[in-house]
Amino acid sequence: MTLGKGSQEQPLTDEELALIFRQGLEEAHLERKKILVIIPDSTRTAPIPLCFRTLSSTLLGKVKRLDVLIALGTHPPMSEAEIDAHLGTTEGERARFKVRVFNHTWDRPEELQRIGTIPASEIEEISHGLLSEQVRVKINRRIFDYDHLIIIGPVFPHEVVGFSGGYKYFFPGISGPAMVHHSHWLGALITNPKVSGTKRTPVRDMINRAASFVEIPTTLFALVMLHHTVHGLYVGDPIAAWERAADLSAKINIVWVKHPFHTVLAAAPAMYQELWTAGKCMYKLEPVVEDGGRVIIYAPNLHKISVTHGDLIREIGYHTRDYFLSQWDHFKDVPGAILAHSSHVRGIGTYRNKVEYDRIEVILSTQIPETTCRAINLGYLNPNEVDLDHFANRQDDGVLLVPKAGEILYRLADGSVPDIDLL
Repeated sequence: MTLGKGSQEQPLTDEELALIFRQGLEEAHLERKKILVIIPDSTRTAPIPLCFRTLSSTLLGKVKRLDVLIALGTHPPMSEAEIDAHLGTTEGERARFKVRVFNHTWDRPEELQRIGTIPASEIEEISHGLLSEQVRVKINRRIFDYDHLIIIGPVFPHEVVGFSGGYKYFFPGISGPAMVHHSHWLGALITNPKVSGTKRTPVRDMINRAASFVEIPTTLFALVMLHHTVHGLYVGDPIAAWERAADLSAKINIVWVKHPFHTVLAAAPAMYQELWTAGKCMYKLEPVVEDGGRVIIYAPNLHKISVTHGDLIREIGYHTRDYFLSQWDHFKDVPGAILAHSSHVRGIGTYRNKVEYDRIEVILSTQIPETTCRAINLGYLNPNEVDLDHFANRQDDGVLLVPKAGEILYRLADGSVPDIDLL
């Protein structure tokens, strides 16, 4: 059974959210059990403080244990101060509650446990022949210390899996590197314009298959956000609740426009502190940029390419998918998530006769120096010289300004997407 409520027009009140949360917790029958709550980090918009307050007030004193695991994927760990801000707690409050909070560590083998293997033949079937090697499925071993898992997180259009949320908080949220790299590269092979905003994707099938190895009872609290307001909350089986959330997200998190634009300025929100996440500004807008157009990622406070992967990204640069596929012997040992990030930011294009042809230009207007931007195959625009008013209210001129870009997907009203077939 899936509980919940959602509306395109009317946001849910805090009281409605709290009521649905409490009903969902009651339905899960969590008394005297050890509970682990899996949540996103601060790069996702969600009312985590309200969720945490409702969980703690409802469950503390009734359950044996209540802890939190942050589904970082490969994002950098959150500090204690960042965790308190994320949960809406004060200094020492978590200790008083006796609630422990853990950062996921994807790169520490001793903290992972292998739970199964997806055979190469099955991967080939799931991916429609794009991938054909087995995937060893590993997950944070901490989950096996608990009787019940709770996933809390928003559902948005997503460049790798179609729509985020659901079991994506397991894989790649708290998984080992194999699922991170295989899932991201599969999404890149299909291409962002074809994947983002599509409910049924091979990557979602891969993630759900990996999740079938997790036998611990799990309840999903799937949120649907429009900017900072909650328009939906669905609770229950992780696949069923995600289905309902994705259906609502498709209605409120996709903007349909009548024509493409030659210039798009995507203003990144402050929650994106590195290009690894700010690249979402490109992902959500690539479908509405005309051939030969440009996307400007405007993030004047952004200094880093990636805390975790920056060195390797600088080494290979930003290129189209076909650039890598045409020289696969040279790039086959680069981790799939790195190749996926690179090609997603660069966008689709072709590589012929040792020349790369980009469909559009991607320009960084950040604190990353111009010399670095050029070296990694991206354009540069001094953020101090950007006048946002110059880009505002000019859609009829082929110019689009998007504040708080990265979570709302833009698509053409006729349903078409940029498309370059596999070589």
